Amino acid sequence: MIPAPFQYYAPKTVNEAIGLLQQHGDDAKLLAGGHSLLPALKLRLAQPAVLIDISRVSELKGITANGDRLVIGAGATYHEIATSEAVRSGCPVLAECVGQIGDIQVRNRGTIGGSLAHADPAADLPAVALALGMTINVMGANGARSITADDMFVAMLTTALSSDEVITSVTVPILGKGEGAAYAKLRHPASRYAIVGVAAYVKLDGDTVSACRIGVTGAGSVAVRQPAAEAALVGTSGDDDAVAAAANAAGDGVDYLGDIHASAEYRQAMVKVYTRRALTEAVRRARG
Repeated sequence: MIPAPFQYYAPKTVNEAIGLLQQHGDDAKLLAGGHSLLPALKLRLAQPAVLIDISRVSELKGITANGDRLVIGAGATYHEIATSEAVRSGCPVLAECVGQIGDIQVRNRGTIGGSLAHADPAADLPAVALALGMTINVMGANGARSITADDMFVAMLTTALSSDEVITSVTVPILGKGEGAAYAKLRHPASRYAIVGVAAYVKLDGDTVSACRIGVTGAGSVAVRQPAAEAALVGTSGDDDAVAAAANAAGDGVDYLGDIHASAEYRQAMVKVYTRRALTEAVRRARG
C-alpha cells in the first residue's frame, strides 16, 4: 500500500529535530532506521501528518569507550554495533543480541535508539537493556536527562519519553572480571522476533553470585525485570541447582500474550526454559 500524505523534514541537528517536534506535536513522528515505522505507514496503521527523519543527524552517530562505559549514539545501526570491536570486547552480549535481529537489510537500517523508543513487545534490545542496566540519554525542550532502563518501558509501544524528546545516546556498562551476560531467545522462524527472549547478567564475588539482573521480552506486552528469579540466584554458587531454582522463580509480573505463534501458557513455560539457558551461559562467562 501507499502511505497517507505527509510533510517530510530532514533536520541536521538534534535541536532542530526537537524544534520540529514542538512545532507539530502529536502530528509528528520521528524516523530513525524506519524498519518498524515504514511498514506501519504503508499499511496506514500510522498516519502522521509530519515525518521527521533524524537518520542523518551526525550527533546521533558513533560508538566510544569512556572509562567503564560504552557510549553508543542513538543512530548507531545494529550492524555497526554487532561489528564494533569496542562492543564485542567490552559487552559481547550486546553485539550478539543485535546480530540476531531480523536480516542483513534490517541490521543495516535499524538503530538502537529507534528500537528502544519504539518499545515493541517482541523486540530483543529491551531485555538486554534491562539486564545490563543501560541508561538512555535524551534531549528535549527542557534540556537533557537520563532514563534508566528500569524506568524506560512503560507499556506496549509506550516509553517514558516525552513527546518532544529525542534519544541521543545509550550508556552501556563494560563487563569486567567476574561479570557475565547472555541472551537466549525462542525466535519466530520468519521474522526472527522474540516469541520469548531472556537476557541475564551475573556478577561473581569469588565463588558466590553477588548480583543478578534478568530481563524478559516477547512474552508479554512490555519487557520486564524478574526480581524473584534474581533474588533466588544471589548468594548462591551459581551451580546447576541454583540456576534451576532461579529459573523456576521466573515469570512473575508478565502480562502474557497469546497469539497464533504461541499461547500465553506456552510463553509462560518458555520464560523458565530460556531464563535457565541465559543464566547458565551468563554464569559460565562470569567464571571466565
